[in-house]
Order: sequence, then C-alpha cells, then structure tokens
Amino acid sequence: MIFSKAGFGGAVADFEAAVVAQDAKRSGKAFIRLQETFGQAKEADLLDGGPRLAAVLEQVPPGPRAVVAVLVGACVERGADAERCAPGVRAGLRAALEAAAAFAEAWAATGGGPFPLPDADEPGEEIVERTGFDAAVGWWTLPQWEMAAVALLNHRAVRADAGGDREGLLRLLTAVEEASGRQFRSLGHALRVLDDEPLVALHRTSGTGYALRFFGIGDNFQLHTLLADALIGGGHVAGHAPSPHEVAVCRETPGQVDTVGSFDLTAPDGGRLWNEGAPADIPVVDGVRLLVLDEPSYRRSWPAGRFFPGMRGDVILERALEPAEAERWFAHVSPAKELTG
Repeated sequence: MIFSKAGFGGAVADFEAAVVAQDAKRSGKAFIRLQETFGQAKEADLLDGGPRLAAVLEQVPPGPRAVVAVLVGACVERGADAERCAPGVRAGLRAALEAAAAFAEAWAATGGGPFPLPDADEPGEEIVERTGFDAAVGWWTLPQWEMAAVALLNHRAVRADAGGDREGLLRLLTAVEEASGRQFRSLGHALRVLDDEPLVALHRTSGTGYALRFFGIGDNFQLHTLLADALIGGGHVAGHAPSPHEVAVCRETPGQVDTVGSFDLTAPDGGRLWNEGAPADIPVVDGVRLLVLDEPSYRRSWPAGRFFPGMRGDVILERALEPAEAERWFAHVSPAKELTG
C-alpha cells in the first residue's frame, strides 16, 4: 500500500492527482484533508501548494471549487506567488459571477421574491428546481469567490495583469448586485483600485493646484489622509496635518488610529465626494482625475487605516502647478453645492 505524504503538502499532491485523474472518491477525501491540514501547514507547503491548487481549479466541480479558491487566497496571504495563482482564481470568479447573473435571471423569471441568502449549506432542492444547479451554486459560492479574489487583488502585479478584465468583472458584479440587492463591497472596491493614477488636486481656499499620483488606495478615507499629509504635512497649504502614525497605517503599517478630516472632497461640478467612496469616483477631466479640496464643513473623525489591510498604498506629490496652470484647471470647477436633506 502506498501512503500519501502527511500534512498539507501531501493533501495538495493527492488532491491535484485525483482531480487530474477525475477520481471523485479520492479527490473528495483529499479535499477534506486540505481543509483539515491547512491550519498547521508549513511555509514551504503553502508557497508550493497555492499555485498548484490554482492550476487545477477549473477542473474542480463548482461547489468545492470555491472552497479551494479560498485556500489558494489564504496561501497567497501567507506568501504564495500571487501572480501564478491569479489566472485560475480570476477565471473561477468570472464563472461564478456569470452563474450568479444567470441565477438572478432565473429567479426573476420564476416568480421573483426576496433573494435567498447563501449559508453554510448547499442550496435547497426548491431553489435548484427554480434556477438550475450551476446557477444556484454560482450565487451560493459568490461570498467565497469574493474572499479569494480580494486576497489576490491585494497585489499590484495581479491588478496590472488583470487589465481590462477587471472592467468586465465589475460589470457582472454590478448586474448581480442590482438584481439581488446585496452588496459585495470588498470585491467591488478591489476591482476599482487604481494604480499609477494621475490626479490634479485644487485647493480652493488658496487657489493653488497640485499634480499627484496614487496607487493601491482602497477608499477615500485612505486617500483623504494621504492627501492631507502630502499637501498640509508638506507645508503647501494650511490646515490639519495627520500625524506620522496616522499616515503610516494608511500606507503599509498594520492597524488603525483615530484621525480627523482635513478637507471636504468635492467634484468639479460642486458635488460632494464622500469618504466612503473610492478614488475611481473622482471625475476625469481632460484625461486626468480632478479633485477640489474645500475647507471642512464640519468636524469628522474616523479610524485611519486601509480598507484592504494587505494592500500597500500611497499618494505621491509630483509638483505644485504654476499659477496659470492652476487657473486653467479652476476654469472647470463650479462652487461647492450646499448639502440638503
């Protein structure tokens, strides 16, 4: 009798071989061992196992495929090569989103009603009869695909490799969210993260403007603090500058620390851009994202940090605009609108 290697490394090898051989009984046993042994896995087994599991994801049945994808994401969080793991997870995410969209269509076509909330169990017989098995599993496993995909999208190289595919995934996600009424906020934000993105920030009070570049920013809370550091902390405009600790946790230092707002973030048309939003919400004017920084209309505090704790982000000040250049940008700007309601 041939005994398998013990531990997570052995479970990966058994699962990989069984999936390739389409041996359902053996892959089922190895699937259980993957979950049982992951918590005690050695670093070398995690580094090796993540890419190997990602490579066979497409051949795994839809239900357990999502669980294996979560394990791949967990391996990446503990050091496995994100770029090697990304194609398999991205393909699985697309398939799950397409299936979830089909679920939404079938659900509406068979009477509609409140969307069932995925739970730890498999979708029930009544749900499968209404929508079909693959569509039901797509909807049921979408939270797991969100976990796996976000773990991979924490890495800048993965975001770059995804390219325009992220836009297609975001369109699918938006359709599913609108149909279901459920938000997959982490996945939505991760798919919208911008890298090496130019930004012109206009400080209305001083009439000055600044050319900046940013990457890896998960939400506008993080952007707000890093902008305040670059412009107020850098001595370019007056206002409340965040502390070094507040800035550090918005770049790559773990944890959170309380901070206070330094600006109102305003769109060129005068509308408010909320901290809860993302930098991708900032309108593009003449090919560049254009943001107006107004004096804070009220005192607002929040825990400074990163929306994605595993994602490094920063805002880099490239230069102050010449007065004439700033004036040209201000020509695109309307007065700030009064908040109503």
